[in-house]
Amino acid sequence: MRGCDAAVTPAAIKRGSVVNSSEVYIQLKIGGIVNCGGAMADVSPRTDISTDADTDDRNHRLERYRSAVKEASDSSDRSKDNKDQKTLRRLAQNREAARKSRLRKKAYVQQLESSRLKLTQLEQELQRARQQGIFISSIGDQAHSMSGNGAITFDAEYARWLEEHNRQINELRSAVTAHAGDAELCTIVEGVMAHYNEIFQMKANAAKADVFHLLSGMWKTPAERCFLWLGGFRSSELLKLLVNQLEPLTEQQIGAIGNLQQSSQQAEDALSQGMEALQQSLAETLSSGCLGTSGSSGNVANYMGQMAMAMGKLGTLEGFIHQADNLRQQTLQQMHRILTTRQSARALLAIHDYFSRLRALSSLWLARPRE
Repeated sequence: MRGCDAAVTPAAIKRGSVVNSSEVYIQLKIGGIVNCGGAMADVSPRTDISTDADTDDRNHRLERYRSAVKEASDSSDRSKDNKDQKTLRRLAQNREAARKSRLRKKAYVQQLESSRLKLTQLEQELQRARQQGIFISSIGDQAHSMSGNGAITFDAEYARWLEEHNRQINELRSAVTAHAGDAELCTIVEGVMAHYNEIFQMKANAAKADVFHLLSGMWKTPAERCFLWLGGFRSSELLKLLVNQLEPLTEQQIGAIGNLQQSSQQAEDALSQGMEALQQSLAETLSSGCLGTSGSSGNVANYMGQMAMAMGKLGTLEGFIHQADNLRQQTLQQMHRILTTRQSARALLAIHDYFSRLRALSSLWLARPRE
């Protein structure tokens, strides 16, 4: 490069007249600083004698520099593009996460609203059920009070009956021991038989008030309850006990008592089967339908229907008690007709002694020493 227009001075660099930085670098590197004012110039000897080979070398280095700058620029652009792609992916992921979050929130709100509606409905159904339950409970309390009073009344009447029965049995025993006449003895025996009829009538009235009290046998002693059957004794078992106590018996009496025992056994079996069928039917009624499979209102209606059916079936218990007592009463009457007056007196004494010993056994059991 020759002359002032080919030289680059520090002043020119400072003023910014030189724009191309590569040219500045090249000129500063291979040339000297020339003073264009013409006074003095610090000129490198190589600049003065530069050749075309030097020019080609400078051009080659300049091209390499420009290529490096371009590659750096392209690499920067690619890095920027990669960063932009990552940013776009993150933004898309954030938008998708936000959308899913909104959907979950919407579903949660809908679930809360549905739960609130269900809770309101359950509260309404519960309120209606409570109102019906209060009504049923008030009726049940009244019935329980009536049944409780009926049980207490029956227990008191039975205690008085038993006291009177013991008095009559003592009178009968004295008459048998004194070998009283048949007329006197017959009067006493008829009185005892009539007194038995009273207890059957008392039980019929008590069954209307509280049939479960009679079935449970709470008016009897613990030992008597072990042999209880439908609120009383088994006629067939009682006849077995009496046969040995009434000897000697005629062949006709033995046959009649045997037939009476057989018919009593058959009647007892029929009543026992009827009770088993009633219990099975009652269990099926109470277990039919499952709570929670339908709406609450349907459950309440189903519950009330089940209770109504069960109540109707429980009403038949009174009939079973009545039939069992009727069988016991007829057995005593038939036995009285089969036997003579003195045999009937001995039979009544044997029956009394049997139940009296059961009551004594209960007292001894309750009074036994406990470790």
